[in-house]
Amino acid sequence: MHRILKYGLLAAWLTVVGSALAAPGGTVFTANEQAASISRVRLADGAASHVKLDIAPHNLQLTPDGKRLLVVGVSVHAGHHGNSADDGRLLVFDVADTAAPAFSLAVAGHPAHVITDRSGQLAFVSDAANNVLQVFDLASRTLRARIATGAYPHGLRLSPDGQQIYVANMKGNSVSVIDVASLREVAQIAVGRAPVQVAFLPDGRHSYVSLSGENKVAVIDVARRQLLDKIAVGNTPVQLFATPDGKLLYVANQGSAAQPDERVSVIDTGRGQVTATLRTAAGAHGVVVSADGRHVFVSNMGAASFWVIDVAQQQVIASHAVQAGPNGIAYAADTAGN
Repeated sequence: MHRILKYGLLAAWLTVVGSALAAPGGTVFTANEQAASISRVRLADGAASHVKLDIAPHNLQLTPDGKRLLVVGVSVHAGHHGNSADDGRLLVFDVADTAAPAFSLAVAGHPAHVITDRSGQLAFVSDAANNVLQVFDLASRTLRARIATGAYPHGLRLSPDGQQIYVANMKGNSVSVIDVASLREVAQIAVGRAPVQVAFLPDGRHSYVSLSGENKVAVIDVARRQLLDKIAVGNTPVQLFATPDGKLLYVANQGSAAQPDERVSVIDTGRGQVTATLRTAAGAHGVVVSADGRHVFVSNMGAASFWVIDVAQQQVIASHAVQAGPNGIAYAADTAGN
């Protein structure tokens, strides 16, 4: 009862705050693992639509041109730990019409995250069950390669120059460095306990890795492939994302099921420390920053919502309801298709 009252009053406060600050345009997509659905929310008016899936989606990602939405997860009939060729799926949607996938591809094992190369033609899916990246050619709709990684690959990001992919290996306590041209692992960097996701600064000089087992974020020198530092954040940090100017890094702290965290740690990358802590809702998980750097969007697994942060004001300005268990989150700026 107190929790309902707390969030009811907070929602009313956010309505007042949001009216005082400029509301962002564009569209936010969330992967709702517990509901086996994706949500699409138009930020200008809050209009939301939801698409039921035959997978429990763990993550989603827009292609660089913004025309496709890629979603990965395990079949709802296989539970959350798929192992066979039929357990996982990569669903490919046209952003102009997300009522149903344009096509889907079988992903063996336990697909966790998906990204593409800069062309948007190759999709890279982390398969935690088999310790590989599966690489799909989206034009021919075929499996192109399987790249060995460390143990239990999870989150992954493409470097700004498009030449490397960094993969967080949760059980290997390392980051795999994948060469995009040759489609092979060229290095592993030891980072610390239970890395979950990776973020790059826009200049490509440094990468940051959430260490869920240490409540810290690791800092990597990309050129030297060397661990430089660790920065203390909240409980069980998961996803993280840098602003386009590279000055700030936003880190979602999920906490545990018994004790969910609701904080977002804001790291000043120049100073190498947390300079602000913002509160959203239970189970802060996914993070994405708008291309103009003005807003941050954070999904909350324990509250079936995502929240909007104004970067200039460093405060939460809005929240939007989605379906149960939102984790992966993506943002698309206004286009004719949105």
